[in-house]
Amino acid sequence: MLHLSVAVDQQSAHDADSYVALARLAERGGFDFVTLDDTFARPGPDALAVLSRVAPATSRIGLVPTVTTTHTEPFHVQAAVATLDWVSRGRAGWRLDVSTTEGEARLFGSRQAAAADALWQEAGEVADVAAKLWDSWEDDAEIRDVPTGRFIDRDKLHHVDFRGTSFSVKGPSIVPRPPQGHPVRVVDATDGQARRTAARYADVALVRAAGAGQAADVRAQLRSRAAEYGREPGQPKVLASLLVDLGAGEHAAEPGHGGGGPRQSAQGPLYRGGPVDLAELIAGWHGEGVVDGFHLVPAEPLRDLERLVNGTVALLQHRGLFRTFYPGSTLREHLGLARPANQWAVTGGAS
Repeated sequence: MLHLSVAVDQQSAHDADSYVALARLAERGGFDFVTLDDTFARPGPDALAVLSRVAPATSRIGLVPTVTTTHTEPFHVQAAVATLDWVSRGRAGWRLDVSTTEGEARLFGSRQAAAADALWQEAGEVADVAAKLWDSWEDDAEIRDVPTGRFIDRDKLHHVDFRGTSFSVKGPSIVPRPPQGHPVRVVDATDGQARRTAARYADVALVRAAGAGQAADVRAQLRSRAAEYGREPGQPKVLASLLVDLGAGEHAAEPGHGGGGPRQSAQGPLYRGGPVDLAELIAGWHGEGVVDGFHLVPAEPLRDLERLVNGTVALLQHRGLFRTFYPGSTLREHLGLARPANQWAVTGGAS
């Protein structure tokens, strides 16, 4: 199954309506999920809050904000992501990222900048404790028995008692277990420091690769490491992340951007041309088993997303390579991922 996702990033856009419009357009195209980037390095609206606003304005598409795990409290992070899953009725994910600069560290004043390796280890610990906190409520922990005044079955609420290298969390969470059990975890695994975290924890790994061979190598490395961690075959899903500039309209791809491309640029791998050749590139890489799908980043958000939906995606659908409707309602269902069992319900452990 081919998976497609798209970024809805916009420079200097602070009104929710523009993000809602892009997400609805992507939903019309059947994309698995949209991403919205975020960083402490530049001003802009909070990605998780923006997609929480987008949630009630959409009904099927997955919503994946970037959430920086450095300088943030893991307990608050997991509660916010769980809340997004609730307000979207099971369509939330989160793209883990780290903050490496001293300037960003000074914004918080609680710690100095650290090496990327240490920060990605911490990000993995945040992913680990988030899953434990989501499981701290069993699925049927809520009783809501008005006559007796009982809201929660305390025997189905559990303490986590997690201690990482830079934080500790006791729990339980303040938010009931999310509809998906665990919202989908996404990691950009292009850089080596992030790759180990992606192999161990990511449901979806993004890879910025300028060639099919490079993408295939990274995918093989990720899945080999994932197997060493005891994960199931086929994990994580690997999507090639590609900047797309469809300003050329229906024209063929520029040399180096089409079948043999894309071309490397300062912003990462770039495809520049028309939607037809882009569909050929996507079909070719996926047909060769290089990647599980693509994460497309429009150079011009509205223009390029319209051409993706009406051109590239329509062609892929016509060839039977991509869905024409959403068969499920949750992001995990879109991606073919099972809902994780609650560790407490499985083990029967005491809190």
